[in-house]
Amino acid sequence: MKIDRTEDGPLVPEGPLAGGASAPVPVEATPNAQIVARFAHVDTWVFDLDNTLYPSDSDLWPKIDARITLFLAELFGLDAMSSRALQKYYYQRYGTTLNGLMLEYDISAARFLDFVHDIDRSSVEPNHSLAAAIAALPGRKLILTNGSREHALRTAQKLGLDHLFEDIFDIVAADLLPKPAQETYQRFFDKHEVEPSRAAMFEDIVINLLAPHARGMVTTLVVPKKGQVDHRESWEQPRVIPPHVDFTTDDLAGFLRRLQGTMQGTKLA
Repeated sequence: MKIDRTEDGPLVPEGPLAGGASAPVPVEATPNAQIVARFAHVDTWVFDLDNTLYPSDSDLWPKIDARITLFLAELFGLDAMSSRALQKYYYQRYGTTLNGLMLEYDISAARFLDFVHDIDRSSVEPNHSLAAAIAALPGRKLILTNGSREHALRTAQKLGLDHLFEDIFDIVAADLLPKPAQETYQRFFDKHEVEPSRAAMFEDIVINLLAPHARGMVTTLVVPKKGQVDHRESWEQPRVIPPHVDFTTDDLAGFLRRLQGTMQGTKLA
């Protein structure tokens, strides 16, 4: 893997998400010809990490979430309930709790990131199906995350995916400005020489796909399976899917396998 060995979340708009008024159409219901037309030109595949490369019912994000609450409790001497409320206020207002702490209290990013990502990953098992599907994609593969590089690397290793990615673009590489800021995507494009009109983005937070779509990327929203636990905040769970989302899927590995099959002229089950 060509990388060295930093809380994903949106800067949530004050009003409702702009866009369509219909329920999401899963990629599984999309005609093969439409899939081929949208992805045939793609040579760079960009993946979010948390709740995208691992499923929404994983215990990883709740563990990180709890560590963030603990960080605030220890920093300000607050009880758990007050720390939790402050955490969610920063998260919704500033995109990440870290961003709020830096802007209001000049907190060290390294100190925060090391603390909140110090979690037990023993519950994570290799995802051989997803690994095979990503490996078969033509072109470059990159991770773009609001988390830390170390967290992304350790998690990708546990999933058996780390060797598949050319690099990880983390919150530090983004100069600590989280998605969905347009400047963050531009830094990513510039650093890795990505032509967005020839790239695809896979992400679990709908607003984080707004800037990629505007720049010409094919966008896919990864959603929980029906009945699956969803650890996203309520404001991160869209009631409707806006036009800047090209596809939705609740099975990333299955979607990628079908995509490859349609591009090769073979319909996979």
